[in-house]
Amino acid sequence: MDEVTPIFGENVFNETVMKARLPKETFKQLMKTIDGGEKLDPAVATVVANAMKDWAVEKGATHFTHWFQPLTGITAEKHDSFITPISDGKVIMEFSGKELVQGEPDASSFPSGGIRATFEARGYTAWDPTSYAFIKDGTLCIPTAFCSYTGEALDKKTPLLRSMQAISKQAVRVLHLFEGNEAVTSVKTTVGPEQEYFLVDKSVYDKREDLIYTGRTLFGAKAPKGQELEDHYFGMIKPRVQEFMKDLNKELWKLGILAKTEHNEVAPAQHELAPIFSTTNLACDHNQLTMEMMRKVAARHGMVCLLHEKPFAGVNGSGKHNNWSISTNTGKNLLDPGATPDQNAQFLLFLCAIIKAVDEYQDLLRISVASAGNDHRLGANEAPPAIISIFLGDELSAILDSIEKGVPYGKHEKEKMQIGVTVLPDFNKDTTDRNRTSPFAFTGNKFEFRMLGSNESIACANVFLNTVVAEELSQFADILEKASDFNSTLHDLILKTIKEHKRIIFNGNGYDDSWVAEAEKRGLLNLRSTPEALPHILDEKNVKLFEKFGVYSKVELTSRYEIHNENYSKIINIEAETMLEMSKKDILPAASKYANKLAETIGLKKAACGECDTTYESEMLKKVSTLTSCIYKKTEVLEKSVLEAKKISSDGTESGKIALFYREKVFAAMNELRACADELEVITPKELWPFPSYGDLLFSVR
Repeated sequence: MDEVTPIFGENVFNETVMKARLPKETFKQLMKTIDGGEKLDPAVATVVANAMKDWAVEKGATHFTHWFQPLTGITAEKHDSFITPISDGKVIMEFSGKELVQGEPDASSFPSGGIRATFEARGYTAWDPTSYAFIKDGTLCIPTAFCSYTGEALDKKTPLLRSMQAISKQAVRVLHLFEGNEAVTSVKTTVGPEQEYFLVDKSVYDKREDLIYTGRTLFGAKAPKGQELEDHYFGMIKPRVQEFMKDLNKELWKLGILAKTEHNEVAPAQHELAPIFSTTNLACDHNQLTMEMMRKVAARHGMVCLLHEKPFAGVNGSGKHNNWSISTNTGKNLLDPGATPDQNAQFLLFLCAIIKAVDEYQDLLRISVASAGNDHRLGANEAPPAIISIFLGDELSAILDSIEKGVPYGKHEKEKMQIGVTVLPDFNKDTTDRNRTSPFAFTGNKFEFRMLGSNESIACANVFLNTVVAEELSQFADILEKASDFNSTLHDLILKTIKEHKRIIFNGNGYDDSWVAEAEKRGLLNLRSTPEALPHILDEKNVKLFEKFGVYSKVELTSRYEIHNENYSKIINIEAETMLEMSKKDILPAASKYANKLAETIGLKKAACGECDTTYESEMLKKVSTLTSCIYKKTEVLEKSVLEAKKISSDGTESGKIALFYREKVFAAMNELRACADELEVITPKELWPFPSYGDLLFSVR
């Protein structure tokens, strides 16, 4: 029996519900706003609000909230009831158009990067009608944008919507230069974000202070078995995990989230969920809900869902592959190569725009995935390196090579290739192998941006990606609109782009050390850490780019720079403070206790039998004492570095320099302390070690 169809979208005020509940003219007007971007009539909002409230109350909702995505990276909500008092101490359930369209949360309590002073509290949430309202936990959630009293965006959604508008406008300009696109009025980017995560038993999780405070293990020796046998990947899903996945799917389907694929990932206890593509702002909303539901459903099953990019050292961390494509309102995927010469020429032009964008704005794409957690993954033989490059595969690379050299493509007629004039080959979707080491890989009819961290919102990556491609399409449109000979100008433009930006194309092994040297020869950036990458967001070319399309003002960009630096420093500080507490209160006392036991054993043996061999105990006592001393000294070093970091922070040092200090000094001291503690764990009896081991954690769900 089909259990999915009846429940899919049952908690969503979607197009089907709106069509059934709204007057015909109101529905038409609302759809013009949703599909065509027309300004919303306040009268329409009033009718929609009443219908939305009736539907929500029928489903048991008593409250509503403006659900938004502040710069914390997670979602926020303030609940208000529908209750309105009337005479005789009674109430009715009301919801006005004004309440639907606008809310007013405290803007000073969210990160603003200096846009708002602490005493300046006013901020606004504004309804995003392009993202459907939904019911969660008995509350009507209305997706909204969030801005300050002075109009600057304080959220992740507003710039995303701006970037989608920018790429749509520029793509339409280009498309109207090709025959057959007269009906195209808008273009939307679509995304399917794959989500990786770990599941551990809650009883084990509760005994790890580091997991509770930071989301990752700050100490932990490698388990005897990890991912060496590659037996977990795509392996049989354990019954307990299968039940979790079953419940998770139901919760997601009720919210209209197109959860499609689920499987075991590479590391023990690691799994993945992938949805079907949806419009980028919907995909962003849905991914935030997916992460929230993963945590909630895991708790119901006595488990904890870990979304940190690197919860365990020595095994793969978790990413979020951002499958990105561009489609017209007429249903054409612009990254699907097509079958006719004109379509192929159009495809190649869009392909070249993306190649040029990725090459010229490597820094922005790297910044879009920069975080303290993701720094553990990038370049660590489990994720793409921190160096940005594009994988096109053998066939597309050969086609671009033939265009550059002015020779016919080998599989087709032997005549000089001329874009828009000679016959171009059909491109099959699967003409080449995939490259899992590439940060930005063409995979048939989309690009897979593989660098995103599992815990991060997908908004920033897609804002940057949309905007940089919009810029290149704008430049192309400027050239082609003035062309006296379109085909000749088109050919020259594609040829010029290939020659000038082919350095960004790399089909080899991104994990190989030789690629680092090769990338340097090509002049590609290698921004290894977040503090190294972030300053580039304020480079003049980047500020001009975002201001040109109205995606970010310089004030908004500066605020993001400050917020991300502060966030990085705070995360490292919390991790360092947690390590200090675990070292002082747990590890050092445990080490001392073990040393005492060994010393007692040596004494008892000698007392009972003067000639008894105590070599084992004596050698172990030396090792334990040496490592205990190491831990103690490294703890002191870490403590001093934390105090120094706090001092320079209080001195008004620039946020970027503070973040860099945390990276170079505090984080380095953390690694040294961990090395000593992990070595001690290996030789300490299990009953004396103060918290569960990696083996306990990774194999806790049976």
